[in-house]
Amino acid sequence: MSAAARARRLDEHAEIVVLEQGEFVSFANCGLPYHLSGEIERRDSLLLHTPATLAATLKLDVRTGHRATSIDRAAREVAVQTADRTYRLPYDALLLAPGAIAVRPPVEGLDNPAVHSLRVVPDVDALRASVEGLLAGRDGAEAPTAVVVGAGFIGLEAVEALAERGLRVHVVELADHVLPPLDAELAPLLAEELTSHGVRLHLGVGAQRISPATEAEDYGEETVSPTRPVVVTLSDGTEVTADLVVVNVGVRPASALAREAGLELGASGAIRVDGEQRTSDPHIWAVGDAVEVVQAVTGSTAPVPLAGPANRQGRRAADSICGRRPTPQAPVLGTAIVRVFGLTAAVTGANQATLRQAGVEHEVVHVHPGHHAGYYPGAEQVHIAASFAADGTLLGAQAVGRAGVDKRIDVLATALRAGMGADDLAELELAYSPPFGSAKDPVNMLGFVAQNVLDGVMPQWQAWDLDEVRENSLVLDVRSRAEFAGGHLDGALNIPHTELRGRLDEVREAADGMPVSVHCASGVRSYLATRILRGEGIDARNLSGGWLTLTAVHPGL
Repeated sequence: MSAAARARRLDEHAEIVVLEQGEFVSFANCGLPYHLSGEIERRDSLLLHTPATLAATLKLDVRTGHRATSIDRAAREVAVQTADRTYRLPYDALLLAPGAIAVRPPVEGLDNPAVHSLRVVPDVDALRASVEGLLAGRDGAEAPTAVVVGAGFIGLEAVEALAERGLRVHVVELADHVLPPLDAELAPLLAEELTSHGVRLHLGVGAQRISPATEAEDYGEETVSPTRPVVVTLSDGTEVTADLVVVNVGVRPASALAREAGLELGASGAIRVDGEQRTSDPHIWAVGDAVEVVQAVTGSTAPVPLAGPANRQGRRAADSICGRRPTPQAPVLGTAIVRVFGLTAAVTGANQATLRQAGVEHEVVHVHPGHHAGYYPGAEQVHIAASFAADGTLLGAQAVGRAGVDKRIDVLATALRAGMGADDLAELELAYSPPFGSAKDPVNMLGFVAQNVLDGVMPQWQAWDLDEVRENSLVLDVRSRAEFAGGHLDGALNIPHTELRGRLDEVREAADGMPVSVHCASGVRSYLATRILRGEGIDARNLSGGWLTLTAVHPGL
């Protein structure tokens, strides 16, 4: 619809026909979980336009219930099927925006009526009806149970929505942590938030089978009820009895029409397009979740199903179709954000797993600053992990926190687009007043720390190197005695950082020629200690992110 609207603004006299096989056009699918939760009360709020409003405002001929079944490229015609007829529609320029379809994992029983997805308006209608049916007449009885398969962005939004409606929720995720695009050391923060709201986590396992709780029951076409639960069997043998199941394990490009028309596809099955969104046919353009894009950091190509890039692609395609020079297509950063109860998690650029897979050398930096000045009431920690190339170029960043996450990720996404590095982040001039930020904003702090690491001022060690560190170095814990007593590494030497200058001989004796691996709670005091030790000729390095990051990576400590 972005392409159609832009095309009309550019050409008042063009004949623009929009074919949509479903009932709805221009609906806010990103808002579906919030209608499920009840935060968006009115369903109509999700319907941004109808065929009638689009005809009135933009003179668009929008035909719902019309499915394109094939493309005759030689004749430049599209075959169209409706409920009662078929016809052929000629075109001068054809735009494909078929989107994506939900992945169906290899789980037995996905056709059970208790199983739902959450992608389009009818999905949320069915889910709301099931939830309201389950909750009706409970009168203090035990809350119904939902199982959500897939802990990605949409899955976590569904979890929150169902929990807010009063259901007991289990999450099943095949990866070893929730929100797999997030760096692993930040994910435990989300896991803790989920469990604190009563959500049961099943990580590193998959759903294998969904079956009636009583095999003899015949579900037929009836809506699932509290008396007809299902059993979800997991790959580790766990069985979870549930009243409804939501499956959201990702999407794949809906590129069948393009493939059958002989258009070029990428390795992922997405439609291959050029910088103007033109396909391998000069008269056909494609946009949205079905197309292949270049990922900014690694240069790899794959579909990235996000609303922002899709809308920009629509605008770009319309410019090209109407003979204008389109805005050059920029590689996609994959910037995304999700709310998980009281926490916000956001990502931009490449995560560590992607960088490792692509063979990109990088240094990881962790900081845990407050989202505004610490002396102003209400400051919350923003936990940030970022990756930098050896020359300081920012490669990717993730953040989790209760406030200020969106602002920092948006700044970092802009920095990524501009090709900024650690020096640039350190020098960014950002809005400051105590209720809103700090004189040294978290983004500046990230730049400062990265400068220190990359310049050799602060050699660091990472939480995932713990085994090697314990075997080959002295671990020096510079937290207070009270903090040390609350939990510490076995064999660590505890010297509060304020006492370190007077106790250097103890460090030398304990180290006995080995390097010293320093840590505190977040990395600040241990940075000071590292500089003291190195100033005294002692080989020392600082734990990136401190005890906060260490215990996230090693939860058993």
